[in-house]
Amino acid sequence: MAVQNNGSSKSFVKIPEIKFTKLFINGEFVDSIAGRTFETIDPRTGEIIARIAEGDKEDVDLAVKAARQAFDHGPWPRLPGCERRRIMMKFADLIEENIEELATLDAIDGGKLFGFGMAVDIPSSVETLRYYAGAADKIHGETLKMSRELQAYTLREPIGVVGHITPWNFPSNMFFMKVSPALAAGCTMVVKPAEQTPLSALYYAYLSKLAGIPDGVINVVTGYGPTAGAAICSHMDIDKVSFTGSTEVGRLVMQAAAMSNLKPVSLELGGKSPFMVFDDADVDTATDLALLSTMHNKGELCVAGSRVFVQEGIYDEFVKKLAEKAKTRVVGDPFDPAVRQGPQVDKTQFERVLSYIEHGKREGATLLTGGKPCGERGYYIEPTIFTDVKDDMTIAKEEIFGPVMSLLKFKTIEEVITRANATKYGLAAGIVTNDLNIANTVSRSIRAGVIWINCYFAIDRDCPFGGYKMSGFGKDLGMDALDKYLHVKSVATPIYNSPWL
Repeated sequence: MAVQNNGSSKSFVKIPEIKFTKLFINGEFVDSIAGRTFETIDPRTGEIIARIAEGDKEDVDLAVKAARQAFDHGPWPRLPGCERRRIMMKFADLIEENIEELATLDAIDGGKLFGFGMAVDIPSSVETLRYYAGAADKIHGETLKMSRELQAYTLREPIGVVGHITPWNFPSNMFFMKVSPALAAGCTMVVKPAEQTPLSALYYAYLSKLAGIPDGVINVVTGYGPTAGAAICSHMDIDKVSFTGSTEVGRLVMQAAAMSNLKPVSLELGGKSPFMVFDDADVDTATDLALLSTMHNKGELCVAGSRVFVQEGIYDEFVKKLAEKAKTRVVGDPFDPAVRQGPQVDKTQFERVLSYIEHGKREGATLLTGGKPCGERGYYIEPTIFTDVKDDMTIAKEEIFGPVMSLLKFKTIEEVITRANATKYGLAAGIVTNDLNIANTVSRSIRAGVIWINCYFAIDRDCPFGGYKMSGFGKDLGMDALDKYLHVKSVATPIYNSPWL
């Protein structure tokens, strides 16, 4: 396993001073009411980056009060769509101007590859913001053809104050997947970023104010899920919650929303996605895609195609080439341009992944590659591949959220469809084949929200993204995402001389 510079003192970029560590409420950075803070940790080294204000229920109350005032009496929901678009475009421009610092924050806070952040994560976040900025002045209702002597039309109005709870694996992307359509719709909001990765969210809050987004429209409360997150979900003055995270926490979010003001909830939850390789596939392409599906972002992917089903005719060749490629992947400091895989986000996740690897060994799977921590400090794990995996093994059933792949052999199309669907999740699936009939048959048969054929992780701002079954409901991205933040109001009036007068 190639290991390079992980946990070393060598730096490939200058780490910026951490500028924003307080809560952002009503356009100002403020301490938490209780004065508590928590540590955000650099997963490259396990060292403290900064102490961040720890928001609690009282701080959420203040943030919601600011968001409610901004929605009920402020300009944002009342601005012409073209004016919201102009401000959102300026916001996007400011992010581009600060791209290196933002990519650095996500690298030191979440262990994400700096080069990928510069080339993909931050630019795609910017384009998501611009995409919804372009939609802000195109939100229209419909004129209805009624069956009686009535004239009617619909209005699409902002839903109100939104609570966004975002995960730690893609802190910038997830911030804008949620905030952008809500802004375009005219909503105000309280954002709780994951406690593991709060730094970029606070920086985005600062840039939003510079762009001219009015005070109270975007509020950021950093803190923990059981306190700040729970307060958002149960708050009587929040009109909608959008959550991305684990299925277990998603249940709690729904319960809290139902027990409060019955607010609508959208959930993008866990996954255990099947990646299916058929005999006619090009093995080089298939192995590259399999590694992408499981090892990208050090396996911290809700869509990870970590159940890799390979048809028996090419199975042996696939395993050989996959092992060769996995052993060449460089694990190390995410600022090193040669590195393909950085550290897991924190010690808890690091230990969780290692425990799953031990489960695989104990339950009889064969360790093909990896399986160990690497480096002297930090939370680095070797890319790990198991063969001889059975469908009922823990590593084949549960979401690991780390660089661990399970290889499973199959014979027929019917068999792999049945086995692929035998999961409580339904977020994504991958298919590698040159046969159009196979691609069509399998893609229509797999119960998942997104299917990728001869590609993987093909997420795009134009394409709705969300799951089936216990992977949640509601769509992020695409124009479908706007629907989550809009009410439809019907208005009817009688036509002159109608019997309704």
